[in-house]
Amino acid sequence: MADRWVADTLASEKYTIYTRANAGEVMPDPVSPLSSTMGIASAGDLGWRDAYVKAGSFTYDEFDPDRPDTVGVFGGYLYLNMSMTRIYGLRMPGLTPQMVDFQYFGDMPGITPYEDEARADDENEELTAKLQSYLNELFTRDDLPELRADRDEVDRLIARRPDLGELTDQELVDHARSFLPLYRRLFCRHILVSGASGVGIGTVAGVLAAIEQPELIMTLVAGLGDVDSAAPSWAMWDMSRIVRGSPDLTAAFDIGATGLHERLTALAESGSPSAEDFGKLFDSFIERFGARGPNEWELRSRTWGIDPDVPLAAIDRMRFAADDESPQTRTELRIVEREAATDFVRELVAGDAEAAGTFEVGLRCAHLYNAGRERTKTNNIKLVHEMRLALRELGRRAVERGDLSTVEQVFMLTEIELDDFVERPREFAGLVKAREAYYVSLWDLEPPFVSRGAPPPTSEWRHRAAASGADHAAPGEVLTGIPGCPGVARGRARVVLDPTDPRGLEPGDVLVAPLTDPSWTPLFVPAAAVVVDVGAQITHAVIVSRELGLPCVVSVTDATRRIADGAMIEVDGKAGTVTVL
Repeated sequence: MADRWVADTLASEKYTIYTRANAGEVMPDPVSPLSSTMGIASAGDLGWRDAYVKAGSFTYDEFDPDRPDTVGVFGGYLYLNMSMTRIYGLRMPGLTPQMVDFQYFGDMPGITPYEDEARADDENEELTAKLQSYLNELFTRDDLPELRADRDEVDRLIARRPDLGELTDQELVDHARSFLPLYRRLFCRHILVSGASGVGIGTVAGVLAAIEQPELIMTLVAGLGDVDSAAPSWAMWDMSRIVRGSPDLTAAFDIGATGLHERLTALAESGSPSAEDFGKLFDSFIERFGARGPNEWELRSRTWGIDPDVPLAAIDRMRFAADDESPQTRTELRIVEREAATDFVRELVAGDAEAAGTFEVGLRCAHLYNAGRERTKTNNIKLVHEMRLALRELGRRAVERGDLSTVEQVFMLTEIELDDFVERPREFAGLVKAREAYYVSLWDLEPPFVSRGAPPPTSEWRHRAAASGADHAAPGEVLTGIPGCPGVARGRARVVLDPTDPRGLEPGDVLVAPLTDPSWTPLFVPAAAVVVDVGAQITHAVIVSRELGLPCVVSVTDATRRIADGAMIEVDGKAGTVTVL
């Protein structure tokens, strides 16, 4: 196996610590050449640089002009540059590199301390002053209308989408490229809002630490509502109720998820009223959420709109849940808990005007920007989907002509190769086939979680099958992680490694996952609790668990290996523990 491939980038020579933390939620699977050279490692990196400069944490002359700095792709996997994030924490008033580490890494072992890589020019009084002005602005905001403007701009582009079938091959390439300036701008917004959400949570956490109530942090930011990543689950829940109440639909679902969309379509055409009603709701769902799905930042991904059987598989798991297990019921409980906790803290700090003021502005900032973070992500994902559709049409035509074997092979090209592919597609047939074979082999590897500089060559990486041999935790053993969402739940552990294949997950089970991106969200709904191998207090699993009212613990090292599938466990989301019963 080669140690580098065409999607990989060069490691930064100045900022040397890389991690899969957070990056593994953005792109859990290997990055295709087109996604690297036309997306996350190009326009995405430039947008991240813009965000750092706008906030005041860096200047443009601190970046390498010849290679990505904020992210890296190694062995096909996306990495986040943690050195730069730590410097952001060092320069930001009220933050430290150690606090940033906790937000991103949680309690993961083997993390290189910031002190081991600190440089004299990391501290910068001028930029710290600029960041203070940025902070002052964050704490005075009570609305984010620019996010709605971004959403409306993307929606207008979608509404004006040309008939892709009428475009020439070169016009398809040009259409996909036309989104890159907006990709950069939307990604910049996403990074700014994500950083602000961490500032809000960190500010509240500081107040809670001073009054010796640190465990309340997740309760105080639960049940906020208007979180985009949770919205598809609510829509799926409504459809699951139709299935649950319909003998026709139940019979169709009982056959299995494969080919389910075709069976439901045929059932509706046969005149089944429930199938017709379900079909209308599902068509509306795909129109609204078709850009979402597994690994949705990846251009090659088969999102829900491309493969409708994937969301139907999630609805299949939800249909077994009783009506009183709805996400609405859980969220209402979390709202009550949040309001009670807020009143409790206000009483504790009432005699300290400074602490009381800090708590209020921090809480407002945390609420506003946590919901905003998911909105900016949605705006980005919808734009990526527009690029995806144009490139898939290019691939479809190549398959029709016999130039490619599958539509997905078009994503084995790099951005710079697209024009030549349009002119001489048959010259690339062998190249993309070989790249695809190598790309598929990367899925069997486990990327190192943290690395100083580029990770070791892929020939030295563990294979996932070999890495899955950790001893199962014994009854009575307690695994510890980071509190994600409060609450206690007991249930059967269901270890799920692929969100597109949730077979076996039943209502009341505890979902145990390696990591989660939005494609996992629907699987949260029937679950009693969520446990994740990695993550921290601003990661996806925590945000969505808070909205759906699920006890959640993240950063439980090797949970998917140490917890036996089918074991009875207890999850304490407030204490951050998982006990094997």
